[in-house]
Amino acid sequence: MNPFYITTPIYYVNDKPHIGHAYTTIACDIISRFNKLLNNDVYFLSGTDEHGQKVEKAAIEKNYSSQDFVDLMSENFRKIVPYLNCEINDFIRTTESRHKKASQALWMKLNDNNQIYLSNYEGWYSVRDEAFYSENELIKKEDDKFVAPSGASVEWVKEESYFFKLSEWENKLLDYYQSYPDSIKPKSRYNEVISFIKSGLKDLSISRTTFKWGVQVPNNEKHVMYVWIDALCNYLTSIGYPNEKKPEFIRYWPGIHFVGKDILRFHAVYWPAFLMAANLDPPKTIFAHGWWTNEGQKISKSIGNVIDPYDIIERYGLDQIRFFLFREVPFGNDGDFSKEAIIRRINSDLSNNLGNLIQRVCSFIKKNNNSQVENSFNFLEADKILLNLSLKKFENYKSYMKNYEIDKAIKEIFELLSLANIYVDNQEPWKLKKTDTQRMNVVLSVCVEIIRRSTIMLYPIIPNSSKKIFSILNLNIKDINFDNYDKFTKNKISIKDPFPIFPRIEIND
Repeated sequence: MNPFYITTPIYYVNDKPHIGHAYTTIACDIISRFNKLLNNDVYFLSGTDEHGQKVEKAAIEKNYSSQDFVDLMSENFRKIVPYLNCEINDFIRTTESRHKKASQALWMKLNDNNQIYLSNYEGWYSVRDEAFYSENELIKKEDDKFVAPSGASVEWVKEESYFFKLSEWENKLLDYYQSYPDSIKPKSRYNEVISFIKSGLKDLSISRTTFKWGVQVPNNEKHVMYVWIDALCNYLTSIGYPNEKKPEFIRYWPGIHFVGKDILRFHAVYWPAFLMAANLDPPKTIFAHGWWTNEGQKISKSIGNVIDPYDIIERYGLDQIRFFLFREVPFGNDGDFSKEAIIRRINSDLSNNLGNLIQRVCSFIKKNNNSQVENSFNFLEADKILLNLSLKKFENYKSYMKNYEIDKAIKEIFELLSLANIYVDNQEPWKLKKTDTQRMNVVLSVCVEIIRRSTIMLYPIIPNSSKKIFSILNLNIKDINFDNYDKFTKNKISIKDPFPIFPRIEIND
């Protein structure tokens, strides 16, 4: 079993979870489930980022202590994981003692390796982004005020600070990424990171003195760690750091990080530099996905169009939303969340294509064949073409999933299902019932087999629905695995009563 370590970013707890958090977590779950079907040894981490000035301010505004506030907010993120049907191995919080120990150990390692020095910081800082910006990165507004590239307000900060010697890692990072171009995906994000590094790296301020809500810098109680050196260390904490000899650490590091494109710089520039400076391997892969808009508008609390994952799932269904998020747009691109688009995807793909094939085949078997189908394995050319195509689609699907191209993998499945529906139309089992029942059984068994194979491929994306399909086919859930993909389970299958798994949704619902 090959080790496979995948992480969400740890989510910032200044607000409740929204559709963006759900999107990243589900993406990791899909890839995690896929790797389990490959018989890989998967470790899947999520959690919450609970330190920093932004959290401290949010707690004060709500009349909470910082710790009480993060306890409350972190629980919102913990609860949504099982609601999304995501199977994590660990949920980490940066206020845990194990994490404080790990992040302070990382600091000391950097200090021992002469990568940290004390000086004074003076420059632009965004509390909302928890990021420092050079003046040439800022955007000048009509009122002559500067804002960050994200639109967040910035303030001029002047304080004593520890610095990490990021400038020393400019060429080393470029050399590393040129040697491992697939370590940042998709390609557009790789190009973005290379461009940023080539523009010149300056030493990075990694401590603050103007607030106290953070991990204390070792041997200097006036300073707390800059939130990004603290937060990023979580990926190491969960697997046992600072004990680099711990079996979990040896087995799983380096890992794969799925992040939003807004935090790519922290993960693809600062984080690998910290790691290499601490004599640790950089991440295996960093995948930065895009943002979602809502009916064409940028999602914003001020506009009031934030999408609550609980509301949208309650309305359309969990698997339906899981499917829509990764069928609608290429993973990595920006996407638009619209009710019409959701309904169109559910109706055209899940109801009309997959649901229709299950209903028409299984209902026919129940009504006309005593709920049983018997396969003589006496295949004609049309049968062989469809079955061989299912093998080719499976190989394409695996290739795309291994490259995190989830939308392309789903497309392969639904091209197969479309051809299976055409196959039913052409073979006309309702006519064969009157003329050749043996041939009818072969046709029906091929259809059942295509449904089974498609369901195995769909399982990482829509796990609950896949289990329902297997229950209709009267197959064991344990048989949802890639080892059995191309094997006919038996020559005689009894079908249970079919039921609508993906009811059509009216456009005005």
